[in-house]
Amino acid sequence: MTTILLARHGQASFGQENYDQLSKLGGMQAQMLGQHYASTQRRIDAIFTGSLVRQKDSARHFWERYQSSVADTEKPYTPAIDMNQPDSYVLPQFDEFNHKDVLIKSNPAFGNRAAIAAEIAQAEVPSTRLAELFDAAMQRWHAGDNDSDYIESWVQFSERAKQALEQVRLQVANLQLGRDDTVLVFTSGGIIAAITAQLLQQGSSTAYQINKSLVNTGVTSLTLRNERTRLLSVNEYSHLFSEGKRFVTWR
Repeated sequence: MTTILLARHGQASFGQENYDQLSKLGGMQAQMLGQHYASTQRRIDAIFTGSLVRQKDSARHFWERYQSSVADTEKPYTPAIDMNQPDSYVLPQFDEFNHKDVLIKSNPAFGNRAAIAAEIAQAEVPSTRLAELFDAAMQRWHAGDNDSDYIESWVQFSERAKQALEQVRLQVANLQLGRDDTVLVFTSGGIIAAITAQLLQQGSSTAYQINKSLVNTGVTSLTLRNERTRLLSVNEYSHLFSEGKRFVTWR
């Protein structure tokens, strides 16, 4: 039986010019997950990520802490990732949907980034207004009534998430790992929510609610046996409480 751990990336840079980069806290969250798995002797046999910077950097922070912590225990471990060979671990199917496209297409007045920035700047609490606009944009995207507007509709994205999971199945088969291997994938909330909803045989509205609850570096666990995938747990993030609740974030 193969266990597949789908980890959301660490905190990114919500509201900044470039969202696709980890905050300092985001890097620490990934390190905390690495420390947790090392200290609990959870063996990681392989790691994969999407191609986004926040996903790959989360894997790097995780692996550096995990590797050094496991080495400290003087127990043997199998190198699970070579950061110098991205072709060996990057699976673009695990990339998140295009946030900017979803936000811009949500309102005719948001024809460009400047228009959105102007709307947010007028608010008493800009960050709250941005969150409100993004929530409305997500609801429109998930509803499926305007699919032709988007670079990638929800239906297309959900199908890509399904293909992403299939890619992991193929990688597991190609690597010929052991019978009880564990594979860790750093991806994003949308992908995890879509896969979870599929396994629960639910639609887009459920996926959207799941996505809103997913914590940075929270882990959703699946099992793969005889090409059948089952859901074990969703959004497990106890590793973040080792230093206090302040490490629990959703962006």
